[in-house]
Amino acid sequence: MLAVRIGLIAVLALGGGLAHADAKADCTRSYTPRSGQPGKDVMWIPTPEPLVGRMLQLANVKPTDVVYDLGAGDGRIVIAAAKLGANAVGVEYNPQLVQLARCLIGAEGLSGRARIVQGDLFQTSFSDATVVTLFLLPELDMRLRPELLALKPGTRIVSHAYLLGDWPPDRRIITPDGMAYLWVVPAPVDGSWTFRSRASRDQFTVTFIQSYQRLRGIGANGSVLTDTQLSGTDVEFDFPDGGDPTHVTGQVDGARILAKVTRNGRTTDYVGTRS
Repeated sequence: MLAVRIGLIAVLALGGGLAHADAKADCTRSYTPRSGQPGKDVMWIPTPEPLVGRMLQLANVKPTDVVYDLGAGDGRIVIAAAKLGANAVGVEYNPQLVQLARCLIGAEGLSGRARIVQGDLFQTSFSDATVVTLFLLPELDMRLRPELLALKPGTRIVSHAYLLGDWPPDRRIITPDGMAYLWVVPAPVDGSWTFRSRASRDQFTVTFIQSYQRLRGIGANGSVLTDTQLSGTDVEFDFPDGGDPTHVTGQVDGARILAKVTRNGRTTDYVGTRS
C-alpha cells in the first residue's frame, strides 16, 4: 500500500508539473518576444534568469517588500520576486509583452502577489515601492533618478548593467551573466542638528555635509566627525566632545534622529532635531 501511495503521489506531482509546463507553453504560443526587438524607449533585452535571482538577493527581497520592475518585459523579475513572497508590480508599455507577462504570472499561480501595469514608466507612480529594479539605458535612468531619490529612505534600487550618474552604488556584483548595482535611498540629513539627552540637559550640535549617502561633518567645537556612515535611515559617526571620544548611532525618523550616544563606556539616549 505504501508503494502504491508513493507511486500515486509521484504521478500526481509529475502531472502537475506537466500541466504547469503546458500552461507556460500556452502563453508563448500566440506571442514569443524576440531579444533586441524595439520598444517605446529601449529595445527589449531580457535579464538572464540567473542574474534575476542575484539581483533580488542583492536587494535582500523579503515577503514584506513591495517590488517594482520598471520595464517589466515578460515579467520574469516580477515572477521571481513574487516567488520570494513579495508583492510585485511590473510596469510595461508594450501591450503584447503585458499580456504575455500576465499569462505567465497566472501559469505560475502568482496572480495574488504579482501584477503587470500597462503604461509609461515615466507616468506611473511607484512611490510605495521598497525595492525597484531597472534594466534601462543610462539616459532613462537619469530621467528617473529624481523620483528614485525621492523614494522613502531605505528603499533599495537594483540596476542591471548601468549606473545612476554620479550617485555611487552601495554595492555591486559581477557575474558571468552581467553586472548589477545596488543603491539604498539615503535619508536627507544635510545641515545642522542639535542632539539633546532624554535624561538630562546635556546637548551637542553637529553639521552634516551630505552628498547622496556620503557624509562628512563638523562638531560645534570645530572637530571633524570621523567614521561617518549613512545607509538609508541609519547614521553613525564619532567625534571628540570635551576631549572624550564620543560614538553616535542613530536612526532618522522624519525630522528627528533617534540616537544612542556612548562616552566612557556609558550609552545614553538622545534626540536630534534640526538647528
